[in-house]
Amino acid sequence: MSYSPDMLVMLVFGLMATGAIAGILAGLLGIGGGIILVPVLFLIYDFLKVPDDIIMHAAVGTSLATIIPTSISSALAHHRRGSIDLRVLCRWSPFIILGAASGGILSHYIESTTLTLIFGCLAIVVAVNMLMSHTPKMRAKLSKTRPVEMVISGFIGFFSALMGIGGGTMSIPVMSAFAMPVHRAIGTSAAFGFMIALPGALGFMWSGWDVATRLPYSLGFINVPAAALLSSVSIFTAPVGSRLAHALDPLRLKRAFALFLIISALRMLYSVFA
Repeated sequence: MSYSPDMLVMLVFGLMATGAIAGILAGLLGIGGGIILVPVLFLIYDFLKVPDDIIMHAAVGTSLATIIPTSISSALAHHRRGSIDLRVLCRWSPFIILGAASGGILSHYIESTTLTLIFGCLAIVVAVNMLMSHTPKMRAKLSKTRPVEMVISGFIGFFSALMGIGGGTMSIPVMSAFAMPVHRAIGTSAAFGFMIALPGALGFMWSGWDVATRLPYSLGFINVPAAALLSSVSIFTAPVGSRLAHALDPLRLKRAFALFLIISALRMLYSVFA
């Protein structure tokens, strides 16, 4: 593939701007940034005429690779503020890692249209949840029953890896539903991002290793230049988002972001059924 210098400059600045926004959202909402990275990467890859049968895999794989350094930066910023629940982190992490690794490996056997459909449908569910003023409370505290924790955390890891997200869009509502304070849920979710992104990215790297039509300079389904540009900015903006999370009520931002997410998800679903 060859592109004009002007197009390459536009792509570089577009990816860096996306990385900046994703980093702020990662720190502010504890979502890892993937929920914005995947739709934007999908649109960019569609513009670059990436084959339809791998476009979603490339978007998800690159997003997961970007989330690795972003989530570390965000988690450290939240940890310095004491907003990570270490008990929940330790108890949930093994099953989140297992679920994420399973999702990454299983992506090898899932068609791109199916992956797009999964992302689009779950993204709309996530957006509707963001539009709600209050998360319904299920019980006074998080369950300490091991089988329940295994199912919840494994589900979060598995589907987050398939969607290319850090898991906050699923784990924060769950932890909030168990009456965990929102700032503590956001901080803990930021730490979960690394647990999901690393095994998930390795799975997508493996599943796309022998695909001849992948983008140049890719490791499997992970495009290295795109991931490097995105994360080079997001690691610096994630702490900014963390500071904002402790200074602002994120409800209005969540609602604005939810509208963006609905539009992006509908655009992606349209590409499946058009």
